[in-house]
Amino acid sequence: MKDIKSCASFSKVEPLCRGWSRDRKYYVETRAGEKLLLRLADIQSFDRKKSEFMWLEKVAALGLPTPKPLEFGLCEDGQSVYLLLTWCEGEDAEEVLGRLAPAKQYALGVKTGEYLRRIHSLPAPPDVEPWDNRYGRKARAKIDAYAACGFSFPGDELFVGYVEDNLHLLSGRPQSFQHGDYHGGNMVVSSAGEIAVIDFNRWDFGDPWEEFNRLIWSVKASTVFAVGQLRGYFGGDPPLEFFSLLAFYTAVNTLASIPWSIPYGKGEVSAMLGLAEEILGWFDQMTNPVPRWYRDYCPMRD
Repeated sequence: MKDIKSCASFSKVEPLCRGWSRDRKYYVETRAGEKLLLRLADIQSFDRKKSEFMWLEKVAALGLPTPKPLEFGLCEDGQSVYLLLTWCEGEDAEEVLGRLAPAKQYALGVKTGEYLRRIHSLPAPPDVEPWDNRYGRKARAKIDAYAACGFSFPGDELFVGYVEDNLHLLSGRPQSFQHGDYHGGNMVVSSAGEIAVIDFNRWDFGDPWEEFNRLIWSVKASTVFAVGQLRGYFGGDPPLEFFSLLAFYTAVNTLASIPWSIPYGKGEVSAMLGLAEEILGWFDQMTNPVPRWYRDYCPMRD
């Protein structure tokens, strides 16, 4: 790490092993008492990481509680690229939420919904491929990968049918910058009870509403948090058009989760198969795009 510009100021460097990212992550303290996050990636990721740094600067300019980019460059004799960011203090939101009163869980959800709406105020580049072409191709590829993976669950044809019958919903959708993995596992809650959003390394461009394809993980941590997130984003009940797309994106991701889980072993495959059946129940076997957990908490008005 000696070729990192600020390396001489580091007084403490500890590896962080948590998470699914391929980046090598380190908690850093400086002699001046600053707390930082250092992310290292293979040099082949240079262009993407350079863009990540640029987009983190744009997110930081929104004034949101997110890691602020400080340095970008090459290290390890040019074999790696690094990002040096400010550290967001706090505990994993998924672990904290269950210890909080429901009203506090809901309030934090509302905040993260408001944060996400502001993140989505950053438009995608004008030359990005139309969403119906790009995501339609992606959805079909994920269905094919599921069909070839060798595992299945009861009712999978309902997911496939819903996707195939609703591809038209993708037409004309706007595109924005996306966090890429927006759920409680990529948020931290400070000792003061404030919530921050971290881990933008899966950033992308796409339909802003597709960002809710990870909402299932927030639901598993806290239903009221997930409800708050939706209501914070929309300033009240989301429109039915949103729920139709939520069901669509959730169906695609659920099918994709099965082949994704295979390299991680039978336990992960079993967990994803069980979750797929649970999600089918949320949507009444894909006959109602408004998930049951939202209807139970916040009945939709006619």
